[in-house]
Amino acid sequence: MQVIMDTGPWVALIDRSETRHDECVMWLKRYRGDMLSTEAVLTEVLYLLDFSVFAQSAALDFVLTGMVTLVPSSIESLALAKRLMTKYHDLPMDFADATLVTIAHDLDVHDIVTFDTGHFSIYRFKRKKAFHILP
Repeated sequence: MQVIMDTGPWVALIDRSETRHDECVMWLKRYRGDMLSTEAVLTEVLYLLDFSVFAQSAALDFVLTGMVTLVPSSIESLALAKRLMTKYHDLPMDFADATLVTIAHDLDVHDIVTFDTGHFSIYRFKRKKAFHILP
């Protein structure tokens, strides 16, 4: 199994003061599979955890230990991200979200760990496929 990891749950896994911290920790304890994300999402996570170098270090450890795999952008995925941002400009879709939708498109992964249910319930990929939102 593979899931795509968005910013909010990643931050909540690290920051105990987040209201959904316990929910995310329980989900992670039960989950068996690969977690995929992007450097754009990691950048958002590090920004939101800028109150503590230790919290930022923990976020980086998710990648350094292989818990989260960063899927690199390609010219094709960046072009798709640009098209998606234009398509969903009325929401709007930010670059980090666009990179996650490109992962879904390129790897055919429809499970996403996100708190952004408003946007990810609207976004579609590959022939109008919808996301399955977790946790």
